[in-house]
Amino acid sequence: MCVCVCVCVSMRSLTAPANAQIVHSGAACNVKDDNISERIYTIKEGDTLVLQCIVKGHPRPQVRWTKTAGSASDKFQETSIYNETLRIEGIQRVQGGRYYCKADNGVGVAAIKSIRVDVQYLDTPVLTVHQTISDVRGSYYQEKTVFLRCTVNSNPPARFIWKRGSMLIEQSKDNGVDIYEPLYTQGETKVLKLKNLRPKDFADYTCQVSVRNVCNIEDKSVTFRLTNTTSPPMIRLSVNDTVVVDPGQDVLLTCEVTGGFPPPTVTWSRYPGPLPLSAQVRGPTLILRAVTPADAGFYNCTAVNNVGNPARKNVNVIVRTMSNLTFQITPDSNKDSETIQMGRDLKLSCHVDATPQDKVNYTWYKNGAPVFNSDSLILLRSDPDMAPGTSSLEIVDMKFRDLATYSCMANFPGSRVPELRVDVNISQNSVSPPVLSVPAGGQVVSVREGGNAELVCLIVDGKPRPPLLWSRTEKDLLMPSGKLVVETPDGRLRLKNVTRDMMGAYRCQTAPYNGLNIKRREAQITLNVQYPPILDPVFQDVRSRNYQMVTLRCTVLRSNPPRLMDIRWFRNGDLIRMPMPDLKETPELKFKLEPTNNGTYECRVSNTAGTSSCMFNVSAQPYNAEFYFDTPNPVRILKGNNYSYNLQWTQKDPEATDRIIGYWINVRKNKQNLLSKQIDLKGKEPEKGVLMSYTISDLRIPLSYEVRLAPITTYSTGDYISRIIQYSEPYTYPRPSDHVCGFEDERICGFSQDRSDIFDWTRQNHLTQNPKRSANTGPETDRSGTKEGYYMYIEASRPRVQGDKARLLSPLFNVTSVRGPKGSGRVPYCVSFYYHMKGKHIGE
Repeated sequence: MCVCVCVCVSMRSLTAPANAQIVHSGAACNVKDDNISERIYTIKEGDTLVLQCIVKGHPRPQVRWTKTAGSASDKFQETSIYNETLRIEGIQRVQGGRYYCKADNGVGVAAIKSIRVDVQYLDTPVLTVHQTISDVRGSYYQEKTVFLRCTVNSNPPARFIWKRGSMLIEQSKDNGVDIYEPLYTQGETKVLKLKNLRPKDFADYTCQVSVRNVCNIEDKSVTFRLTNTTSPPMIRLSVNDTVVVDPGQDVLLTCEVTGGFPPPTVTWSRYPGPLPLSAQVRGPTLILRAVTPADAGFYNCTAVNNVGNPARKNVNVIVRTMSNLTFQITPDSNKDSETIQMGRDLKLSCHVDATPQDKVNYTWYKNGAPVFNSDSLILLRSDPDMAPGTSSLEIVDMKFRDLATYSCMANFPGSRVPELRVDVNISQNSVSPPVLSVPAGGQVVSVREGGNAELVCLIVDGKPRPPLLWSRTEKDLLMPSGKLVVETPDGRLRLKNVTRDMMGAYRCQTAPYNGLNIKRREAQITLNVQYPPILDPVFQDVRSRNYQMVTLRCTVLRSNPPRLMDIRWFRNGDLIRMPMPDLKETPELKFKLEPTNNGTYECRVSNTAGTSSCMFNVSAQPYNAEFYFDTPNPVRILKGNNYSYNLQWTQKDPEATDRIIGYWINVRKNKQNLLSKQIDLKGKEPEKGVLMSYTISDLRIPLSYEVRLAPITTYSTGDYISRIIQYSEPYTYPRPSDHVCGFEDERICGFSQDRSDIFDWTRQNHLTQNPKRSANTGPETDRSGTKEGYYMYIEASRPRVQGDKARLLSPLFNVTSVRGPKGSGRVPYCVSFYYHMKGKHIGE
């Protein structure tokens, strides 16, 4: 195959701002413009939405899709999608709204286009029945009125049709009925009122809803049989409103239906969260096997028969738990005392975290013997001065006889949950205030980033010794674990993989429990995280002409410690020998660029925490070319089933390096070179923003090719850029008779499927045809004789039957724009097409 390159050294200045247009190719019902010139894309729920943002501009614009829920003031609801094509499989109603395509290439103002997606749907209607009985004429008799309420969710608003049996109900022809819309649900609900029930009113009623076949959505309906026994559901539970159980027990909840016709349907649910995985529902009974604390919650039984309101009953299932038993020793608070003193009051408190908290039973012992209320010992079941659920033992006017070991035991009476116990030794030597201390040199802890650190805060004196609580001194800062407070029994806070975000002051405090309930002792420790210098730039591509001076700068943004230890420069990994730079100045390297010293330069800056680098790629190599993608009609059809392609691009920053004298162009097909040659610019230097054009000829329809392009200077060749060029159907021609379509482009030359036919044409070639098609159908190639060539195809075998139609509509041609010979009165159009029909019974 011969491929030639025709050099058309035409250059024109080109830096075009972005331009955008939204087109669709999904399963749209229709696309229209409303009265405010907003494009509306109507689609059926569950279909595939495909929106394409066709952009123009140079350099090539970047595209971003965003969506709002309905108005410009709404917050963006979905993550922006950076792609020219937005595709949503199985679109849902909540995904309707206004979609924006923003194209930006840094030139001028970004282009923004929008389209409103209207998702059409129709749910199955829900029919409920409500009954009222009223006295008439002094209670001589009663009137029974029935309201049949039909509710549906739809878009667009649904139309309602009521039927009794198979007969349409018309309000104007039946005085016993009334049909209306409730004001508060207008457009979604219709009510059929049956006034003073008559014998004929006991029948089957059907509510039919329709959106008038929009998007081919079929009508839906629901039927209810009204009888003289129709009544709302009634239920009762087999247990009380609250059920308290031990972990591991089985729970059986039965929701008994006591009334209602038609027979109600019973369902079980839970709040919060779904039913446990171990839950079993057997009819009206819910079984919870071997419950755990995670199974606790409110369980709801609901009975529904669409008559009246649903019947509901709730059960609160509580699973007993008990943990973390703590104590407090409170000296005489009236005297601001911090020690035990004879003749003064003392209070011992005991608290356990439990569920249910109010069912915990506390028992106090003194030297193993139960404690009862007396003049000197007062038991408080729930101490109002402490946290809820706290029990206290007050020792009044303490005597030597009160020095003893006191025990607090917490349990659930009659439960299998293990009881918890804590002992408190009260003696003159067993209770003293804590003394907090930070080891010498421990006020500031320095650690390298990524290492481990230990903050130490010790209780060196005091009995009993409470736990220590750690927190950040800065308000609202969390601990590295994500909690506000962290407890350490030994006073050592261990931090792993330390980062600079952890740097700052930490507070350690004595806990208010498991010790004296007095003023809390606290200390402060500072964590100093050391990290290597943070430099700018991390990487920079530097281009320059040969034999010009180049200056490289590596700026230190931050460093801890701030004092630098060393600065060194490297070229291609080898140390550059130079005088030791001033560590207080910005690292800088100056040199003359020559063909021999192009390469990678590195500046290494060190402190005691480590070393960081600035990397520079220094080169006289020219920047890449930038392909121009918005060439109008780049394809030209040639004789012999060939075509040419007008390739265009600009040169990025052509003056940054040595003069560009030409380009290497390479044309490949299936990784095989068809053309490789140097293009001489013949003295015309590229200019910034100037468009260059080259024509590649003798390309074969409908094949596509890879084109690679690289700039050339006197000293070096730039990197290749690559793009795929492909045949596409031209849309505009000098004369109407020149309009040729081979269906090689996905837009099929502006043809469209007729929506009033039975089935559609399919665009395919030999490589993409359906493997499940009927045997011996379809051509092996298109008219050009290549398996890559496309054509439009229909399967005429089953399920197609005689009379089925598939129509393909051409673009609109203006038949009055071209006249025939004078006086002939005809238009000189000639329409011809290639066709292929295969099969014994193909017909005509």
